[in-house]
Amino acid sequence: MHRIPTCVLSDAAPPRTGDGHAVDRFVEIGSFTKVLTGTVLTRMSAAGLLDIDDPLERWLPAPRGTGITLRHLAEHTSGLPRLPPGTARRDPYADFDRPALHRLLGRLDGLLLRPPGREEEYSNLGYAVLGEALADAAGTPYEELVAEHVLRPLDVHEVTARPPAERRLAAPGLFGRPRRPWTMTGAILPAGGLWATPRAVADLLVRLVVERRLGDPAPSWQTAGPVHWHNGATRHASVFAGAMADGRWVVVHRLGGDPEETDRMGVDALSTGGPAT
Repeated sequence: MHRIPTCVLSDAAPPRTGDGHAVDRFVEIGSFTKVLTGTVLTRMSAAGLLDIDDPLERWLPAPRGTGITLRHLAEHTSGLPRLPPGTARRDPYADFDRPALHRLLGRLDGLLLRPPGREEEYSNLGYAVLGEALADAAGTPYEELVAEHVLRPLDVHEVTARPPAERRLAAPGLFGRPRRPWTMTGAILPAGGLWATPRAVADLLVRLVVERRLGDPAPSWQTAGPVHWHNGATRHASVFAGAMADGRWVVVHRLGGDPEETDRMGVDALSTGGPAT
């Protein structure tokens, strides 16, 4: 049977790891990165550095009149497609660097699937654009914005785009060799390129959603009734992080396997109030 390293943290039980996972090793967190990007947006807006409803063209050389705002990008209502055009299958974001993003900006109006603000269309491209807009508005690289506006205020440190090799944990492949992760340090970084330790993901979840140390949760969080949650998946890693209004919370991270199973484990744990199985 193929082993799937798994790590579960929750308010209901001590941390549980299996098949070589660990709470203190850096793992890919995929689209959970969007939570940090959205929090940077709300924090910068609260500080008066920008307005969450600013039109995109205020900060980036996008066509005037698209109607896209920073809020639309954060809420997945920009009308932009899920992926940048031309993504490859083997390493889909390897060629999507900042110059490639800027080549798209001038023709964003031609990429819209529908008018902005009307319907939700989950968009990694939208979050890449949002991250670039935030960096441009601040004159600061994206990673430093995350550290300044989210990580340091929350006293969370184990989050980075480039973890040291000796602390990385990757899914086991053929003969136990670690599988190679996607290249996500380019323009796609704000949409899904960060790495974190599972305990850092848990700290972010608790401090942002349960304790609300930085105010109301950012619009990047998904909601379902009393639950704030977000997941993330790359080719070989998946995470689910969710918290209930009553303070119950869970983080599930797995290396390999079906991301939908990771989500199911997290949802079941929140529903039953017990540890994920």
